[in-house]
Amino acid sequence: MNAPVHVPVHVPRPVGLLAELTHRCPLGCPYCSNPLEMDARTSELDTQTWLRIFSEAAELGIIHIHLSGGEPASRRDLVEIVAHCAKVGLYTNLITSGIGLSEERVAELSRAGLDHVQLSIQDSEAESGDRIAGYEGAFARKREVARSVTAAGFPLTVNAVIHRANVSRAGAMVKLAIELGAKRVEVAHTQYYGWAKTNRAALLPPRAEAERAVAEVEALRAQYKGVIVIDHVIPDYHAHFPKACMGGWARRTLNVTPAGRVLPCHAAETIPGLEFWNVREHALADIWYTSPAFQAFRGTEWMLEPCRSCPRKEVDFGGCRCQAMALTGDARNADPVCHLSPYHDRVEAIVSEDTAAEAAPDYVYRRLQRTPAPVA
Repeated sequence: MNAPVHVPVHVPRPVGLLAELTHRCPLGCPYCSNPLEMDARTSELDTQTWLRIFSEAAELGIIHIHLSGGEPASRRDLVEIVAHCAKVGLYTNLITSGIGLSEERVAELSRAGLDHVQLSIQDSEAESGDRIAGYEGAFARKREVARSVTAAGFPLTVNAVIHRANVSRAGAMVKLAIELGAKRVEVAHTQYYGWAKTNRAALLPPRAEAERAVAEVEALRAQYKGVIVIDHVIPDYHAHFPKACMGGWARRTLNVTPAGRVLPCHAAETIPGLEFWNVREHALADIWYTSPAFQAFRGTEWMLEPCRSCPRKEVDFGGCRCQAMALTGDARNADPVCHLSPYHDRVEAIVSEDTAAEAAPDYVYRRLQRTPAPVA
């Protein structure tokens, strides 16, 4: 694992790492980005392995570590992990539901050197927020956590995922973020793979409602300039061109799953046939530069038409490979959300079909199956 790594001159160093410390989470959000088959607690990396990964990340040139899950506060070693990241010079961002973060634990994380907290909200209204989260009292708890976080001096970002149940209150969620003391809010329309694909008919808003939400958030960006930074991820299924997903495949960031698999993006395991290396057997640098999954769609040589000859091919890199896989059956195809894709009619058909019903179907909540206790 410590053999010299050949560094291709055309491959940039990564700048960020998403550390999915656990898939355990008290919430059951129907749009959760975690895979359908989640890693059990018994398969999670131990503390020392995570510390080694973060040391290797610093050596690789990574700057930002995003501590995520599931709910990262479910890990008893979270404070130790944060302290080690600070020791090796990594900026740490805790991505949390807030559940499991007491005022005392927030203080411990502050002393350990945590740099930033990113708190999810499900709606601007308590009843709807709790229903979406699948957790009674979640909305009130998040308010308490936001107070503790800002009182401790942390910069706070609020995450707001937009979908059918809350699309009419996208602007209200921005205003709630300001009320909570956030300096940044990420308004992200749901992306439909993993649990969100399972719940697509319950989550996908009609085009007119999505467009109104986009216009409202953009207007608030100008209104609250200097008060809060608004990062706005527009709805894929209502877009004209696709996003450069992850800034392009294996160009800037990487993910480590709770069990140690290293992915170019958090949904990459939905693409069959890719070989993902594990940090238990390979060094992080070796995985970034030479592993098969990271080579698969890096650059532009893999592209089919119309992407191969498109002037935007190094702007959006063909869009999302996972979305192409989900909607066309081939991850090499042009992302069907692009109006130039030969598969764009499939997105149009989905939007028409899934938004036709007046009442959305019930959610399928995301729940981690508990591992049975061994029989004595």
